Amino acid sequence: MNQSTPAIVAQGAVRRLPRLALLLLCAAYVLPGFLGRDPWKSADMAAYGYMAELARGGTDWLSPHLMGLAPDDDSLLPYWLGAWAIQWAPSWMASDLAARIPFAFMLMTTLFAIWYASYYLARNPQAQPVAFAFGGEARPPDYARAMADASLLAFIACLGLAQLSHETTSALAQLCFTSLLFFTFAALPYRTLAPALCAVVGMTGLTLSGAPFISALLGSGCILVYLLDRSAESGSARRKIGWAVGIALLAVMLDLLALWLNLWHWHIELPEASWTEWRSLGRLLLWFTWPAWPLVLWTLWRWRHQLIQGAAPSRHLSLPLLFSGLAVAATFGTAAADRSLLLALPALAALAAFALPTLKRSVAALIDWFTLLFFSSCALVIWIIWIALQTGVPSQPAANVARLAPGFQDSFSLLPFALALMATLAWAWLVKWRAGRNRAAIWKSLVLPAGGAALCFLLTMTLWLPALNFARSYAPLMRQISAVTGAADCVKVHGLSRGHIAALRWHSQLVAEPVATEDACPWLIVNKEAMTTLPDSVDLADWSLQSSVHHPSDRDENLLIYKRIAN
Repeated sequence: MNQSTPAIVAQGAVRRLPRLALLLLCAAYVLPGFLGRDPWKSADMAAYGYMAELARGGTDWLSPHLMGLAPDDDSLLPYWLGAWAIQWAPSWMASDLAARIPFAFMLMTTLFAIWYASYYLARNPQAQPVAFAFGGEARPPDYARAMADASLLAFIACLGLAQLSHETTSALAQLCFTSLLFFTFAALPYRTLAPALCAVVGMTGLTLSGAPFISALLGSGCILVYLLDRSAESGSARRKIGWAVGIALLAVMLDLLALWLNLWHWHIELPEASWTEWRSLGRLLLWFTWPAWPLVLWTLWRWRHQLIQGAAPSRHLSLPLLFSGLAVAATFGTAAADRSLLLALPALAALAAFALPTLKRSVAALIDWFTLLFFSSCALVIWIIWIALQTGVPSQPAANVARLAPGFQDSFSLLPFALALMATLAWAWLVKWRAGRNRAAIWKSLVLPAGGAALCFLLTMTLWLPALNFARSYAPLMRQISAVTGAADCVKVHGLSRGHIAALRWHSQLVAEPVATEDACPWLIVNKEAMTTLPDSVDLADWSLQSSVHHPSDRDENLLIYKRIAN
């Protein structure tokens, strides 16, 4: 055993977290975000639009377009997966639900990859706890299993994970393939076939999901960490050279593939040198990675002597630092900061787990009490607002919802209510268990954060789902458009986003066409913000303004509806 480690862990502290409970927690976190909802506004709706267009054969598979517009990102694989799912789905299944199925599997794959990556990192000899003079220290497999449980709990607890991990966008695909690469190099000293397969899938998936540069950087950086590893389990020099050559060849092949598919585009956008911009990024880092980041800082402090021992880095620290460091750097260098930061969460969760063997009992109790109060309060608020929507009592929450989403009418549904009630009772049992006199488990301090995050997300996606569909989808806006256009087949559009264009077909069965096309579409829909450029494309004398519509929950989202004047 490693005698310089700060971890002091007895065998009694690494008892196994029940597998059924862990699987139910994962299911409670994954499924609510993919079932029963409409496509969300902007990126989620736009991504579905490209998938549906591919599925019906309306665009090229190697260069998908939606009304002539290319996607905002450079990804291909996420759209392919969604389109294939739509094509293969049975006729009774809604196409948007079918498109979400591959993404639900990718999120589950991410959870499994994080668990196994953390397991193999904890098997590293430098990560093992102190050997006791008379025995009784944690056995390596049991210790690694407990640390893997803790890292998975830390990952689920991260606040920034909830929305982006349940959207059908390239962000979730990149998260999945990054996690597979994380597993690849964590398990490399112990396995061969599974890491090799995951390396190919991970690097190829990242490249085809719009991140070829991240794929190349992670591959080369991880091989460097592996080559510098001097632990007894790292393998022979011949094995290391073989892996280095293999990853290098794979990276070159994928770079050529990205060039052929025109996926190499630089999207570097450095933050402005202003206090407002840096404060915004700082807030994003703090809330998005909560509660992992305080534990990560504690890990780096307590394990600081093992970051570098001679010329050999400690793999269980250097590998997660590489993954999280690259993701954080991308956060500061791209416009989509939150989607870049999402890729840091698997590595941050693994680092957070290594803080647990060194936490004092008072710190663990503070985490428990804060988590208990925070998530219980959030759950209580969700229930109170739902009761107010159902009964009108208390009146103020119902009035607030009516003000934020005018026109919304809630209705009672038994199944979501039953699921929410069972989840709340499970949370009450979990709190009672955590407050009881149970044997210490190393993962116990992260049970309440993970359980609370899953509870609040499930309550939101059951009790508040009708309100979310009203506020976060384009359905209310499209209903207003349909009320004006009637049974029209097509509309000309100007200044509309990709999400608007996809929503016109999905919600209103209207085919959107560019305003410059020569056809007889009788209707024209214009984004109010693009009115200044409209006279350059059409003669407004040929059109009559019929209506101005806006999204009920966003008055800044205004669309103008024109009708062609008959000659």
